[in-house]
Amino acid sequence: MTANMATSWQRGVCLLLPIFVSWVNTKSSPLPLVINTWPFTNATEKAWEVMSEGSGKALDAVVAGCGQCQTQQCDGTVGYGGSPDETGETTLDAMIMNGDTFEVGSVGDLRRVKDAIGVARAVMDYTQHTLLAGEAATRFAVDMGFKEESLSTNSSVQMWKGWKSGHCQPNYRKNVSPDPKTHCGPYKPSSNVEERQRASDRVGRDNHDTIGMVVVDINSRVMAGTTTNGMNHKVPGRIGDSPIVGAGAYASSGVGGAAATGDGDIMMRFLPAFHAVTLLGQGLTVTKAAQVAMAPIAKAYPTFSGAVVVADAKGNFGAACHGLQGGFHYSVATPQIGQVKVYVVDCT
Repeated sequence: MTANMATSWQRGVCLLLPIFVSWVNTKSSPLPLVINTWPFTNATEKAWEVMSEGSGKALDAVVAGCGQCQTQQCDGTVGYGGSPDETGETTLDAMIMNGDTFEVGSVGDLRRVKDAIGVARAVMDYTQHTLLAGEAATRFAVDMGFKEESLSTNSSVQMWKGWKSGHCQPNYRKNVSPDPKTHCGPYKPSSNVEERQRASDRVGRDNHDTIGMVVVDINSRVMAGTTTNGMNHKVPGRIGDSPIVGAGAYASSGVGGAAATGDGDIMMRFLPAFHAVTLLGQGLTVTKAAQVAMAPIAKAYPTFSGAVVVADAKGNFGAACHGLQGGFHYSVATPQIGQVKVYVVDCT
């Protein structure tokens, strides 16, 4: 090898080495990260596609991932055509949170607009509010360019008819007449008001799921979001935990994010997502933060079922659950994993 050839070779190595090192570091880095509740892997993959783009933004990834689940009607509990209320109508809840600014956009009891996560993003982008609900949220969505259309399908209509023919069970009324355990409405207040019992065995995966998603970019910026069609046969107007900041999800850039799923009427009383992220800020690991956030809910409602996923700003992730048979499955994508992987954690 001549001196000139050696010099050229050395120059080539010097030019390629930084590129190679950058490629290796990218493959070995835990960031960016996408994590979401349940094995909704198509949603994870969609969010990961956005993050894999050169200019991919975490907030856009949350919208894309949750939107994928809405379009595919994940488990029938996300998006249109599922979980009809007492009147047979499907309504939607969603939330998105920017962990940089702590801005939140949420919609609850959204009617006749399919893209709930998109409307939630619009609330954050085009208003100074946090949560819009009901018919007014629909009017806002239409004004922002979203299409108004029925959210019912043949499946949801048959589901509602089956519920009516089955004496309206399950039923979430109490202290009313006629007895909601055996009769359909209309209902009137009962003269005997019973003290609420600490029981929550009404919710399982077939009855109610939410997709909750957390995305962390390479600069430890954290975004989170949720979308769901709520609980089957709910009382009209019911809004669950999904659009409630700190209950459905929470994000804090430089610290981490969390998203919850399960019996929203119970979980929103404890703000498990906010609790978990606060614990991360105090130095707890992701798994310990998830476990501690779930503990007070399980203590107060031993038969409750639900879970929380947690990710910190360094790319560590974990989950905790209670009352779910077979454990809780959740989906993750990172450069180290190389593809979407489903993890499972045993429940208390």
